[in-house]
Amino acid sequence: MMQKEFAGKVVDIVKNDSNVIGLAVAGSWITNELDEYSDLDLILITKKKISGDKEKMMLYAKSFGDFISGFTGEHVGEPRVLICLYDNPLLHVDIKFLTLPEFQTRIENPILLFERNNELTEIISHTKAEWPQPDFQWIEDRFWTWVHYACLKIGRGELLEAFDFLSFLRITVLSPLLQVKNNKQVRGLRRVETQLSLSDLENLKITIAQYNKASIIKALDNTISIYKTLRRKLYTDKVQFQSLAEKRSCEYLKTIKQKDT
Repeated sequence: MMQKEFAGKVVDIVKNDSNVIGLAVAGSWITNELDEYSDLDLILITKKKISGDKEKMMLYAKSFGDFISGFTGEHVGEPRVLICLYDNPLLHVDIKFLTLPEFQTRIENPILLFERNNELTEIISHTKAEWPQPDFQWIEDRFWTWVHYACLKIGRGELLEAFDFLSFLRITVLSPLLQVKNNKQVRGLRRVETQLSLSDLENLKITIAQYNKASIIKALDNTISIYKTLRRKLYTDKVQFQSLAEKRSCEYLKTIKQKDT
């Protein structure tokens, strides 16, 4: 498989670099779900810090293969990652640059491809990987204000904005909660077609609107209904419901429904 062939070549390159402590791989490789559409998630652990210096990050990336382009991952909240495209074969590779102390805090245990002096193995054996879980209170505190925002866009006729905002709610609220319900890792919309139950996938699908006011309002109604059902099933009594925000936002949605397009 091309991802494993590429990774093997990287190992041959970095093992001769005294600054490199180890190379690991994460993502679908860990779960044995690599296929022809998978990207490659590499973790390069070095003695001296590389992240924060794009020029140094690029130098490493360019040495690994037929490099086409690369950019840092601020847009996904991870500037330590260089997102790269390689040729021959055409392959998407994410390279995360970490120091040894940074490696201790991780969301999953990667597969080690190369290490010196068992330093990474020692860290994995003595520290715990913790996959981030959704904060139910964080979601509840925001959801009803987000509903009101969507209503404003619909009311003004900014249907494309409202259309996209429904996608935001799927990614940020519904899909994470559905993944928790199905005992899956929270990954936005990744692999929902295969990892959610059929009924839960159908619920996500009815939040997808067509480009017209009636359809967008219906999708928003469905989003609200699904959220309230998930809230009942998943939230404990420690979560404080934003009852007034819910009441007023839903009332406002009713007024939007009654207005002409």
